[in-house]
Amino acid sequence: MLSVEATSYLFVPANRPDRYAKAAATGAGAIIVDLEDAVAPADKAQARHALANAWHGDLPALVRINAIESGWHDDDIAVCRDLGVRDIMVPKACSPDSLAAIAAAVGAHARLYALVETAEGMAAIRQVASAPGVVRLAFGTVDFQLDLDIDNDDEGLLAFRSEFVLASRLARLPSPIDGVTTQFDDTAQVASDTRRSRRLGFGAKLCIHPSQVAIVNHEFTPDADSLAWAQRVVAASADGAAMAVDGKMIDRPVLERARRLLARTGRRT
Repeated sequence: MLSVEATSYLFVPANRPDRYAKAAATGAGAIIVDLEDAVAPADKAQARHALANAWHGDLPALVRINAIESGWHDDDIAVCRDLGVRDIMVPKACSPDSLAAIAAAVGAHARLYALVETAEGMAAIRQVASAPGVVRLAFGTVDFQLDLDIDNDDEGLLAFRSEFVLASRLARLPSPIDGVTTQFDDTAQVASDTRRSRRLGFGAKLCIHPSQVAIVNHEFTPDADSLAWAQRVVAASADGAAMAVDGKMIDRPVLERARRLLARTGRRT
C-alpha cells in the first residue's frame, strides 16, 4: 500500500502510460498520475482511457483528478471509482463539503491529498485538513503565486507554508507536501528548496522531473551526524528525565525529537 508519509511525489501525465513504470522506478515514494494540468483539454478522455488500461494495484501511485468546477471532474471520479483507486489528489481544494462528497463518491477506501493552491483554499485550510477522507495536505505553489500575484516562492510564501504545517499538526496529519521547483535542471536549487521545506516542517515535496527525486529523497533523509546524535540521546535516556548529552541539557521534547528522527529511518528507538 502506498505510504501517506512518502517524501517524494513525481508527476507523470496520465496519457503517457509508457512512463508510469519508468516514473515508479526513479525511487519516488509515489507517482502522481495526472489527469489535470499535464493533459491538454482535447486529450482528457484519452488520458482517462489510458489510465483505465494501465492501472494496476501494485503501482505506487495516486491520481490527480480535475477540479470540481471543471467539466471533467465527474468522469475522473467515475474512472477512479471503477478502478478502485484509493489515493486521489484533489486540486484547488477549498471546500470541506466538496472533499467529503468526493470521498463518498469514490468509496470508503478513499484517501484524499488536498492540493491547496488558491486564496480561498488557504483561508479554509484548517477545515480542509479536517475534512472526511483527507490524509495529507499539499501546497500548489505555482497556482497560489498566480492567484495572489506573489512573484517569488521564498519569503513571499513563508507565512503560508507555516500555515500548512500548523494546519496539518492540528488535524493530526503527516507533515505536508511542499510545491514543485520549476527549475527542474538546476540540482542546486532543488536541493536548496528541499532543505527549506524540511526546515519549515514539511515532510515531502512535489517533483516535476525524474532528476529531482533522488535529491528530494536525500534531503529529507537524516544525515549520519543527526542519526548519531539521536542514538546518543535515546541511549542516554533511562526514564525520560532531563539529562546532558554532548554538553547540552536534554529534556523530554528533545528526546521525543530524537525518537522521531530515528523512526523516520526505521531505526530502533
